[in-house]
Amino acid sequence: MSFKEKLKEYQNNINAELEKYVKNEECPEKILNNAMEYSLMAGGKRLRPILVLATYQLFKNDIEKCMPFAVAIEMVHNFSLIHDDLPGIDNDDFRHGKPTNHKQFNEATAILAGDSLLNQAYIIISKDIKETYEKISFLNGNKNETIIKDIENKLKIFNEFSIAIDRMIAGEYVDTEYEGKEISEKYLEYIHQNKTGALLKLCVRMGAILASANDLELERLSTYAEKIGLAFQIKDDILSEEGNEEILGKPVGNDKEIGKCTYVSKYGLQRAKEILQEITRRGFKRIR
Repeated sequence: MSFKEKLKEYQNNINAELEKYVKNEECPEKILNNAMEYSLMAGGKRLRPILVLATYQLFKNDIEKCMPFAVAIEMVHNFSLIHDDLPGIDNDDFRHGKPTNHKQFNEATAILAGDSLLNQAYIIISKDIKETYEKISFLNGNKNETIIKDIENKLKIFNEFSIAIDRMIAGEYVDTEYEGKEISEKYLEYIHQNKTGALLKLCVRMGAILASANDLELERLSTYAEKIGLAFQIKDDILSEEGNEEILGKPVGNDKEIGKCTYVSKYGLQRAKEILQEITRRGFKRIR
């Protein structure tokens, strides 16, 4: 199977899984549920859940065991996109070639749809941990090392999951705080490592921890993920400068217009591309 075929397979599996969490029942908050579905099922690369599944498959093949965590991370990502697009942050009108959530519905609904997706992610993970714990209770005190290890791994992930979201929010705050201002190299890297890199690193670590990777494997994959997370955001900075709006599904040039701190604004387009190549090279070198 080619890389593109494997990528498509992952995307199809994730989309099918996400469909299970769409709420279609008639209820007073139906419009809110529609707003959640609007963003969650709008498309996108599904990069973050794919990283969870692909990392897990480096060690094991039963990827259905990590599907709840892959779904949860995609919900968190979409929560961040909805809030990122709001007038008080980036004030974007389009995402994936469609009106952003607050444009399609309204600002209050968009805020609450983002909040609901974040909370739903926690519900999914905590439910999976609860069900794993109940397996231990079912054994009536008889030890099952595999299940006990699963519980330990999932509790570790739950903690890292919460910390990564905290870091993403911190990175987003610093990003908005420094709009239109001079920024140091240290703070620019801080923004990118937290706003985007923290969640991407989490995805790789989640897949590895769920598969019970050893300490050395986890350390190498974590370093790789840190580099790739930073590279991903630098590439996004570059595309915001010279990308194709039809392919990106969102306007090009917005970062410059609102004075965003990016690698392009700090170093120029050509130097940003050189930094991107170097960081990507370092990342792949770590896992060879």
